[in-house]
Amino acid sequence: MASELLLKLHLQSNPEALCLVRATLERATELLHFQAPDSRAIVRSVDEALANVLRHAYQSQGNLPIEITCSKLLENGGASGSCKAGIEILLEDSGVPPNPDELKGRSLEDIRPGGLGLHFMKQSMDLVEFGRKNGKNQLRMIKYLVPAAFATKPEGE
Repeated sequence: MASELLLKLHLQSNPEALCLVRATLERATELLHFQAPDSRAIVRSVDEALANVLRHAYQSQGNLPIEITCSKLLENGGASGSCKAGIEILLEDSGVPPNPDELKGRSLEDIRPGGLGLHFMKQSMDLVEFGRKNGKNQLRMIKYLVPAAFATKPEGE
């Protein structure tokens, strides 16, 4: 799979920076021709992930580093000739590593405030992977671009 760097953001753990990240990602998804619902899903997923970094990894402490890397994906299908374009977003922080048991999410039937962000991220994105490398937490998310012809069904279906 080939990728091309779109942007790299270095920010501090500050809730006020989230609106800048949302606006930047929204514009990036528009440039890649994502449909509006997919664009909103990508922005919401990154916003939720950043909120989790602030709240859990950094325990609401300010001025700690977060790095966001966005790349344009183009996967060539080889002999089949198919291509899968999309966006890859990598978030890195130096906070407390997440508890693997908490990364499973909870049941939707468990009605209480909060705790569903991971469920919505996994529902919205095509790939959500957590890892740790060189002392940093990493969250990798991918959303593939669905061609407009396939994004809407013909009437009657």
